[in-house]
This record gives sequence, C-alpha cells and structure tokens, in this order.
Amino acid sequence: MKTNTEYYNILEYNKIKSLLTEFASTDYSKNKIENLVPFLKEIDLKHALKETENARKIIDYSGNAPIPDVQNAKNAIELIDKSGILFPDQLDNFLKFIATCRRLKTYLKKAEATDTSLAYSGVNINTLDEIYDEINRCITGNEVDTNASTELRNIRRLIDVTSTQIKTKLDVLMKSKKNYCAENFLSIKNGHYTIPVKKEYKNQISGSVITVSAKGTTFFIEPTIALKLTEKLEVLKTEEYIEKERILYTIAGIIDQYNTEIHLNVEIIENIDFAFAKGKLSSFMDATAPSVNTKQHIKIIKGRHPMLNKDECVPLDFEIGNEVRGIVVTGPNTGGKTVTLKLVGLFSIMAQSGLHLPCEYADMCMNSNILCDIGDGQNITQNLSTFSSHIINITDILNNTGVSSLILLDELGSGTDPAEGMGIATAILEELRQRKCLFVVTTHYAEVKNYAENAIGLVNARMTFDKDTLKPKYKLIIGEAGESCAFHIAKRLGFPEHLLKFAYEQTYQRKNIPLSDDTNFLAELNADKKAIPTITTPKIEKIAKPKVLSEHANSFKLGDSVLVMPDKKMELYVKQLTN
Repeated sequence: MKTNTEYYNILEYNKIKSLLTEFASTDYSKNKIENLVPFLKEIDLKHALKETENARKIIDYSGNAPIPDVQNAKNAIELIDKSGILFPDQLDNFLKFIATCRRLKTYLKKAEATDTSLAYSGVNINTLDEIYDEINRCITGNEVDTNASTELRNIRRLIDVTSTQIKTKLDVLMKSKKNYCAENFLSIKNGHYTIPVKKEYKNQISGSVITVSAKGTTFFIEPTIALKLTEKLEVLKTEEYIEKERILYTIAGIIDQYNTEIHLNVEIIENIDFAFAKGKLSSFMDATAPSVNTKQHIKIIKGRHPMLNKDECVPLDFEIGNEVRGIVVTGPNTGGKTVTLKLVGLFSIMAQSGLHLPCEYADMCMNSNILCDIGDGQNITQNLSTFSSHIINITDILNNTGVSSLILLDELGSGTDPAEGMGIATAILEELRQRKCLFVVTTHYAEVKNYAENAIGLVNARMTFDKDTLKPKYKLIIGEAGESCAFHIAKRLGFPEHLLKFAYEQTYQRKNIPLSDDTNFLAELNADKKAIPTITTPKIEKIAKPKVLSEHANSFKLGDSVLVMPDKKMELYVKQLTN
C-alpha cells in the first residue's frame, strides 16, 4: 500500500517543495515546507492561501523582503543561557540580526500600502534599540572598543605608556650592545619584548631567555632592566582583560533582559519567511491565486505544468465536476495525456497546500485524498509485470477511494490481453462512477471510449494531433473521443498501404467499431491504389556441389568421337568435365 507521500511524489509534488525550499531562508521554514501537505480543514486552507496572496502582493509592490538570519539570535540566546557572556564576534553577528530586523520592519511599514495583514505583522517587530546602541558603542569589528568604558580607556592608555617605556629602554640597550645582537630591532615573543642576541653572547645580556631561533643561533632575551615595566604591563593587561569581560557580561545581560522580545522577533520572522517563500514561488512561476471549493468541481484555464518550460509549454484548459464525475482521455502516445493527468493532480495538491498555480484562472476543489496510477510500475526484483503492478496499485486505490477522492489512472487496462484489459478497464470505471468521486483516466481502448460516451456522469476527451506533421498539439478537447492515430502515423512513415487496409478492416470493419474522425481513412487508401512494390533482395550464393557423371559418360575414352548436345556436333573426347 502506497502512502500519500508516495502518490504525491508520483505527481512531482516533491519537486515543487524542493523549489519552494530554495526560496526559504530559515530552518523553521524549510522544515515546515518539508512537512507541508494538503489541508483538510477549509478554514486552514483559506488562511494559507490568503497568506500566500499577501506575500505575493507585497513582493510585487516592494520587491523581496530582507529576512534576518535568526540562527545568530538563537545561538546568542543559547550561549547566554549557558555561559552568561558573548564574545565580540558573536555580538557583531547579533548586531547584524538586529540591523536586518530594522530593515524588515521598514520594508513591512512601506508594504502597509498594500493593505495586507502580513504587512502589519511588522508592527510587532522590536527594533531592540538599547541592545543595538550598546553593541555599536562597545564593539568595533571583533574587538571591544577603547571607549566602551572610562576604566578601559585609562587602562589602555597606561598600557601604551608602559609599552613605550619598555621599547625605549630596550632600544638604548641594543645600541650599547649592538655587537652582541643578531638584529637591530626588537621582537615580541610569547607576549614579551625581547632583543635578539647571538648565541655566543647570550651570557653577556642579563635577562630571561624567552625562545631560541629554529637554527639555534639567536637567543631572544627579555632583559632584566625592563622586568619591572614588563611586570607592570602584565598587570595592566590582566586589568584590561577583566574590564573587557565585565563589558561583555554587561552587554549579554542587556540582551538577556530582552529575551522575550527577541524570541517574538524570531517567531515573526520565521512565519514571515515561510509566507514570503510561497510568495516568491508564486512570482517565479508567474502564478495566480486559485479559488477553492468543497463541491467537487475543478476548472483550470491556461494551466502550465510547473516543471515544464513556460515558453514551450502549451497551456491546458480543463474542467470536471457538476454532472461530470469522470473523464476518459484518449489520443496518441506522446500527445500529452500523462502530462494532463499530472497537471490536474499536481494543481490539486498545490492548491490544497496553500500554493498559487501557474495558470490564468483556477477553481480547485478540496479532496480527501489524491490517488494515482501513473507509469508502468514494472519491478523485476519483485517479479511484477506491468499489468500486475497496475492491478496492485488500482486495488489499493479502490480500497481507499471515497466520494471526496480524486483518482488519476494512466493507460487503464494496459499490459495484458486487449480484450480482457478492456473489460477490466470498464469495470474499474463503473466502480469509480458508483463511488461518485472525481476521476480522470487515459486509455487507447475504443470500447472504453464507447462506454464513456454512454455512461451517465462520464465524458470523453481527446488530445489533438497533427496528422500531417505527426506532432502532438498538446491540447485537450473535452466532449470528444480521440484516437491513437496509429494508422495515420504508420501511413505517413511509409508502412505498406495494402497492409494498412488489411489492418483497418481487421480492427474496425469486422468488429463493427465506429470511428470518430477516421471514417475517411479507408477511402483515402482506396483512392491511392498504389501497386504493391516489387521486392528486390540480394541473392544468396551457395557452394556448388560436384557434378556426378552418368555411367554413359564414364564409358568414354580419350580420342572417342562424341555427340555434344544441344548443338548435336561431333567432337573429340579429351577430358571429363566436373562442376
């Protein structure tokens, strides 16, 4: 038994959801899209469609919405809960979140001109001014700004003064001991000011060896004369670290005070993101908002399959409902019958999921379920033939079909003996008719077309086909039975006309099956009266068999006179000839 998801995937709803996901920014929206299924409550569906319509209207008016990266905000709140502090790079990311919240609020304020409820949701977005101003004041890039506090400013001033004093003392020392030095400039190693001393003079400079060069020829020594200043510098740096931590904790505390407002912003943004993802998809497909009903009526005008190229796709007009419960679609292979089934099914799923449809107009009914049997379903590993697979699928479909179901069956009755397949196809149609559900099926069987023509609640439909160019027109004509066009295609492709005539008679005249627009076909064949072509084929050359001479021939000897036929001339016998 197939799940609803499996039926939806056959109709390519998974591809629509994949495309919709590309327009979403937040994980919340992407998860919501992944779990998006048709609504069964009319009020929920109308709300979802209104949401999509609002988003599309705003996009058309103001362009795409700036959606903040809510993950930055979620990470910040989580870190504050765990450690009570955020570091400068994390605060910088949080600042970007607030900045985009502000832009989104401005965007939605402008969009209020569309008079949509979605635009007014921006009223509830908090601009978090206190947090924004505090981070801006205290953080520059990925560092705590010197002016974040008076204490930090004073500490850093003393650090600069002390560092300068150390450099001055060491510069004087280097000049007085320049013969001992490997270089003439100071180096900071592991946070210490050092002078580079040649290995052989390492004991001539009083101080601590901080590190040695890779080759071992240079010793980096922190001189004793700068020790007091160095210790003072270390104390100042510790004080700087403590003051920076205090500032960062203070900012984190302010953020924590706005925990409720931040969570509300995140929630609003996630919901807005989902709505705008639907609006972006609508804009991308050049789609329109469908009407929805619970009266089992579907009407589509100039519908385009979303997965087909818009410029190459032939729009489809389709209607079912009211007195018509089932449509039997016929026509040639590659004529668009399967695409028609998929379009009707996919449009139904999309509309019932609150999405817009790529068409000029659509009025779609709500369905309790949408079931389909499309594709041959042949499975070698499960030892299933095409026919067996169809029967298994259709049995499952019939077990789950109710009055509000939409059933789509492709190539009904195919894959077995035509006569028996026709009988099964007719029985299935009759059962669906009795269930009073909506159903659309495709078939090649003439008997099924005849049944649909006479059964109450069923109509035929055909896919048009250009018999001159042998190309389908992909246009559906409801109310007329179609044909497979096999004879016309065969004739155009040079199939022998005497065989066509025989096939035509065997198929239609002897079975007394009426035709729709094929009635002149036999007359066309008779009018041509082309002679059966003479067939010339290459000859096979066999290996010659040895000629067996008669006893009379074997009685001749060299020099005998013989009578040679058929010229009846006397010749002298010289040698026996063999082939």
